[in-house]
Amino acid sequence: MNHLFEKIAYLRGLSEGLEIDNSTKEGKVITEIINTLEEFADAIDNIAEEQVELTEYVESIDEDLMELEDELEDDMYDEDDDYDEDDDMEFVEVECPYCGEDIFVDEFLINSDDTDVICPECDNVVVVSDDCHCGSDHKDHEHNHDGCCENEDENEEHEGCCDNK
Repeated sequence: MNHLFEKIAYLRGLSEGLEIDNSTKEGKVITEIINTLEEFADAIDNIAEEQVELTEYVESIDEDLMELEDELEDDMYDEDDDYDEDDDMEFVEVECPYCGEDIFVDEFLINSDDTDVICPECDNVVVVSDDCHCGSDHKDHEHNHDGCCENEDENEEHEGCCDNK
């Protein structure tokens, strides 16, 4: 901003050095132009100072916000809390009885009443849901989903029960 004030001071000095008479029309115009330029320079200087203050204020708000975010994040994932990202999913290794492939299954899916787990290698059902289409709860016999139940006494009752799988 100093360069504007320096130029205005130069123009004022030039005007006085040339002995421009303020009583003439041209002298009055030149003097008013210099005065107006000085007012513009003052206004620009004030705006620049306000801009610096606003920038400092915004930076202060940004720092406060970052601190608040850090505190909230620390509170959410505090090591003293019971929350652990690994608690969200626990995997159980299950071997496919058909192809022998080791499959890692979310424990939630194994304990789910209405989800069958299918082997990605051979496409056979590895873990049976409690909602099998045969209507049995499968708690009193093994069920292998290859078309019939392994328990011979119940084989007739559930014959072809899993053909839809």
